[in-house]
Amino acid sequence: MAKMIAVTDAVKSLSEIESRFGLHRAEDEQFFSEWQQALPDLSEAERTKLRILRQRLLYHQVKGDLLEGSVMLLVASPLLELPGFYDPPFRMQAEEGMEVTVADGEEILRGCIDVLMMQQQFWTLVLESKKATISTRSALPQALAYMMATPDSEKPQYGMLTNGDDILFIKLVLQPEKQYSLSRVFSLYTLTQEWQAALQVLKKLAQIVAI
Repeated sequence: MAKMIAVTDAVKSLSEIESRFGLHRAEDEQFFSEWQQALPDLSEAERTKLRILRQRLLYHQVKGDLLEGSVMLLVASPLLELPGFYDPPFRMQAEEGMEVTVADGEEILRGCIDVLMMQQQFWTLVLESKKATISTRSALPQALAYMMATPDSEKPQYGMLTNGDDILFIKLVLQPEKQYSLSRVFSLYTLTQEWQAALQVLKKLAQIVAI
């Protein structure tokens, strides 16, 4: 735990974590093919559930940004439950949260990040804004810092970042060299199909991590 806190406190930007830890973004599209290729199908029951989740999210977003634990309750937790991340063989571990601060040119935006780790290989980072919505990419340095502190450095690490509006998936490999790559952003606010696509990725990653 102490190691993770030290790492996350030490980095403030993506360029800083890349230079400090010798990390670089992989240019080969096949490096993170898991989010695009051989994705599992969804059942009609899953599709129905996702439509309900989207309508629920839109209902609660009417009054503005989701605060406190709302993003976890309305987005992250239901999406993790559907692929079975809360059931055997998975084990969940809650890590100490952190704060992220972003300067957007006009004001300082602050948010907190809640972190869950599954099977020491799949990381979920939920970004909750205190005032205005902060993009998922703004929390990428902290996400990579947590993932690099994994106790199992021989296996690829996968992460999911969400702020309630978007989902971004991450893949990190530490051996033989430190590389990472990102999926496209899945916009939960726009279409039910985006929820479906994100769930397909989660189901694929659940299959990989469960092995």
